[in-house]
Amino acid sequence: MIIHAAFFVCGDLEHPVGTGPALKISVVIPVINEAPLIGDAIQSVWAAGVDQVIVVDGGSIDQTRQIASQQSCEWLESKPGRALQQNVGAAAADGDLILFLHVDTTLPGDAGSQLRNAVTGVRGYGGFHQQIMNQRRIFRWIENGNARRVGRSGMVYGDQGLFVTRTTWQEHGPFPVEPLMEDYLLSKRLRTSLKPVLLPGPLLVNARRWEQYGAIRQTVRNKLITLGYGLGVSPKRLAACYRRHDH
Repeated sequence: MIIHAAFFVCGDLEHPVGTGPALKISVVIPVINEAPLIGDAIQSVWAAGVDQVIVVDGGSIDQTRQIASQQSCEWLESKPGRALQQNVGAAAADGDLILFLHVDTTLPGDAGSQLRNAVTGVRGYGGFHQQIMNQRRIFRWIENGNARRVGRSGMVYGDQGLFVTRTTWQEHGPFPVEPLMEDYLLSKRLRTSLKPVLLPGPLLVNARRWEQYGAIRQTVRNKLITLGYGLGVSPKRLAACYRRHDH
């Protein structure tokens, strides 16, 4: 349920809807208590050449809203949960393409051009090559493994900048409202009839999850959660083993 909606404009900064290239891009950013990141996140999305930025808050008690209000964005509120928040944002999006972006990932400056050049039909989905912001070699392995997964199995995860065309969203959305793996579950639907596009990016990914829990430990835990779901363990039970930063 949407509790509140607002459009924030900072100074004379304006982003007219309907101008520029024919393909209109809406970006949905779900947040909870992301004051350190939200300002830069909004600025970087506009810099990437999109047409609409929607921030969906799940109940922040820090300065997230105050900082967002200094930027140009549409602010929505919902009950907490990334799946639910993203569904709320998608319902408000009016773009031809909807990109779901984690607040700790940064689009490349030419992301809008990459998307408009790659998405030529009314049906499709995909993500970006990643660049995890840590110089350790293990992160290059993680990046390459994630890219291979997209091509091999058609699975695009949220930290790859999952995007869908409006028609595809209408046919295969919304995200299943589960406490975990909403991106995995949506990708399973999408790959049944479509092949994903992997754009060059790179999408810059904050390494905070891996740095907090350890790169190997976090990677193994992610794989075990996916394996557990494949063996029939419910997302609710799996969520008890996985603490999200923002949820």
